[in-house]
Amino acid sequence: MTDYLLHPIGHVESELTELGNTPRQPDEGAPPAWVVLDDRYVGALEGLSSGMDLLLFTWLDRADRDALTVHPRGDTARRLTGVFATRAPHRPNPIGLHHIHILAITGNRIHVRNLEAFDGTPVLDLKPLLTPDR
Repeated sequence: MTDYLLHPIGHVESELTELGNTPRQPDEGAPPAWVVLDDRYVGALEGLSSGMDLLLFTWLDRADRDALTVHPRGDTARRLTGVFATRAPHRPNPIGLHHIHILAITGNRIHVRNLEAFDGTPVLDLKPLLTPDR
């Protein structure tokens, strides 16, 4: 197999700092947050605006990459399930997929809602959510 090297394009700024206070899904109380891009990527924001929905890809840098099975939602009463059948962050390649909503863009900073990622989480990419007019 071939290894691939990924380079973060930025990071998340959020009040979420510990596992105990992090919602498992964005609709479970994820606070507004900032996606902060490296200055060299500001030009890539052209065409984005407040009100748009995006897919944000992150690297879940605190995840257990050796985990192959988990109890869904951390509930030990539920049977162990393969990570590919769950949204668990613990997986061989811990890529986070987040459906976010842009509140505002200021320079290299994107203010968003619906982001359940820790402060400092590396950002890999942003892609517009496909709609009938795209």
